[in-house]
Amino acid sequence: MSTQAARQAVIAVTSGEPAGVGPELCVALAARAWPARLVVLGDAGLIRRCAQASGRAVRVCDYDPAVVRAPDERVGVLEVLHVPLARPVVAGRLDPHNAAGVLALLDRAIDGCRSGEFSAMVTAPVHKAVINDAGVAFSGHTEYLAERTGTPRVVMMLVGGGLRVALATTHLPLAAVPAAITARALEETLRIMHADLVTRFGLPDPRILVAGLNPHAGEGGHMGREEIEVIIPLLDRLRAAGMQLLGPLPADTLFVPHTLEQGDAVLAMYHDQGLPVLKHASFGGGVNVTLGLPIVRTSVDHGTALDLAGTGRADPGSLFAAVELAIALAAPPAGKGSR
Repeated sequence: MSTQAARQAVIAVTSGEPAGVGPELCVALAARAWPARLVVLGDAGLIRRCAQASGRAVRVCDYDPAVVRAPDERVGVLEVLHVPLARPVVAGRLDPHNAAGVLALLDRAIDGCRSGEFSAMVTAPVHKAVINDAGVAFSGHTEYLAERTGTPRVVMMLVGGGLRVALATTHLPLAAVPAAITARALEETLRIMHADLVTRFGLPDPRILVAGLNPHAGEGGHMGREEIEVIIPLLDRLRAAGMQLLGPLPADTLFVPHTLEQGDAVLAMYHDQGLPVLKHASFGGGVNVTLGLPIVRTSVDHGTALDLAGTGRADPGSLFAAVELAIALAAPPAGKGSR
């Protein structure tokens, strides 16, 4: 075991919904010499079957913290931390009996990150509906990680295509968004963004572009008063405290090159205001990052793709990008800082 290998980050990768594309995407990770140690969390039997079906020369081995390989020795090898499932898996067919195993993956990765065993965690997609069908109230990875780590507020940010886009609100009906845009919630979100852009992304004085809620950012109150009553006073106060904030900006002109060049990240007011632009720009290589957690967590920006499961046609690009970003964020911020 080399000293260099011993110093490298250890990244936990949860394989997600077993009937979806997550397990086979995890198998694809073995094709690269990553600058970190990757540990896939999942049912070892399922991962081995996916490896065999892939046609790749992949050797699946049990995760042993004491056995550390050099980067060139890890190509073609997939370390798996076995978390058993209750029932055999049929690709593309959801089974609520396996929901507990999906959550056990997350719990093990969270515990490992908090103890220092893992440097960061990367999550393959889960299927919310089948977890709820199993009798567990589950609204998503982001909310689950916040609850399990005791974090009162987290922020969803997607990274890709040269953009960083965070959300003031996440999985809410559109009709519920205006009431959720309060001065307190917006301030907490902006402070979390600012802190993580400094500590995780290495930007000493980050510039944040803030979208308005209404068309034309309210157009002086003629198209809504949220900007006048909530957003502008809050941004003025935070600017006076030293934060670099531009806005509120009309969302239809925020995502143009001239404006984007003036910022390091964007805060959109709701899910479908910012994410369609990012997903278009990232071409399937976007990464979901949860800001505000005491641990580093990244994720793919797509769903379980049940229709593709077992076909070998699922694109691992987003998972590869999520692992790359997790490795970068797990490193000390020294040497970062590129805008």
